[in-house]
Amino acid sequence: MKFTAPSLVVFGISSVGAFSVSPSSSFSSSSRTTTPPRSHATELNAEKKRVVVTGLGVISGCGIGHENFFDNVVNGVSSLGVITRFDPTHYPCKIGSEVPDSMFVPEDHFANPKNAKSNDRFTHFAVAAARLALKDAKLGDTPETLANPERCGVFVGSAFGGMETFEREVLKLHSKPDRPKVSPFTIPALLGNTASGVIGIECGCKGPNYGVTSACASASHAIGEAFGMVADGIADQMVAGGTEASITPLSYAGFSSMKAMTTDYNDDPKAGSRPFDADRGGFVMGEGAGVIVLESLDSALARGAKIYCEMVGYGATCDAHHITTPAPEGRGLAAAMEMAISQSGMDKTQISYVNAHGTSTAYNDKFETMAFKSVFGEHATRKDGKFVVSSTKCVTGHTLGAAGGLEAVIAARSIVDGVVPPTINYVTPDPDCDLDYVPNTKREMEVHAAMSTNLGFGGHNAVILFKKYTE
Repeated sequence: MKFTAPSLVVFGISSVGAFSVSPSSSFSSSSRTTTPPRSHATELNAEKKRVVVTGLGVISGCGIGHENFFDNVVNGVSSLGVITRFDPTHYPCKIGSEVPDSMFVPEDHFANPKNAKSNDRFTHFAVAAARLALKDAKLGDTPETLANPERCGVFVGSAFGGMETFEREVLKLHSKPDRPKVSPFTIPALLGNTASGVIGIECGCKGPNYGVTSACASASHAIGEAFGMVADGIADQMVAGGTEASITPLSYAGFSSMKAMTTDYNDDPKAGSRPFDADRGGFVMGEGAGVIVLESLDSALARGAKIYCEMVGYGATCDAHHITTPAPEGRGLAAAMEMAISQSGMDKTQISYVNAHGTSTAYNDKFETMAFKSVFGEHATRKDGKFVVSSTKCVTGHTLGAAGGLEAVIAARSIVDGVVPPTINYVTPDPDCDLDYVPNTKREMEVHAAMSTNLGFGGHNAVILFKKYTE
């Protein structure tokens, strides 16, 4: 079999379908398989169902519920502070974004409070955010009230899973080596898929259900895969996003040893995360969960649901370059963006806003900027405010596997509200980062379409694309 393919072939994991980037050369092969070329996109998508966002749920240091959360994000209200979940005195980085106990009581979100006690904090966040999203979508959030449970699935991602459980039980084990006994809930509590499973149990979702793990791209991959399930008619609704609770001694020690976290702002925590700024020095960790409800347009219209926006594209690629450093010039991310745009059938100039991964690390912000310029060309560098980029990790912290979930909520709300959140702490421009990053103050503007980009250790890239819903 002979075929023509691009020099960089992109393989997607979405059941919605993936499409190659623009070809620059040709080759022949009788053994390799590849995704259909871009010219087939319209033909393949013709049989797909339209997918809309009908529910939003957030647990974050920036707020509980998407209304309070988005209000704080767009107004640049930082949630970063000195961490309290363990004593950070001897750690190089002492700051983060925590969900305070005064804001979040896990037992309030479980049908039986005992079930909260047997689960890890990352599952607590996931269940709470899922309930909020289902309630927002008016679908019901219990096995007794959920409409058509066999047609409602759950994909919720996490980078670490039950990190607190893992560390606590290991210390318990080593404290009494002659009595090797840990909690009987240890294994299910630390498994990365448990969040999705417990959401299914608590809310009654019996459709497709599994966890997604791709480091900091986990939530966006979960949303992208859920998009495919609805578009292909396998489910009518999917609860999708990410959750993370890894503000723990081991996580901080590990990231600090890698020199990935900032160490310059322990005395001024709110200034610690500075995406795209020349003085950025590493990320600041956060915790929480962001979950959305994706639903077929037919289902949403039939029940008169509120529609936030329409999901139209998903891209997933691998850099195949380095375990922690993005590919030079952001080539893998660029390919994922091309994939999502191709799938959507949109013109690139229709995309108004990108919520960037923007971690406040040297390589990420530089290479991500290069990827935006590579994909969008003159549309990215225009100075008329028609295309803007911002990172919201400066207020939420980097929530790792939950990041794409929180940022999907932000992208959806930016379309509905006509406002783009700022990149705060942007003081000193970096010549390598020269786009419009909405510095320090929110921007009121029409957002026809919004893209969210996330990258994960391992070279994983995930891109999701929403647009304004029109009949």
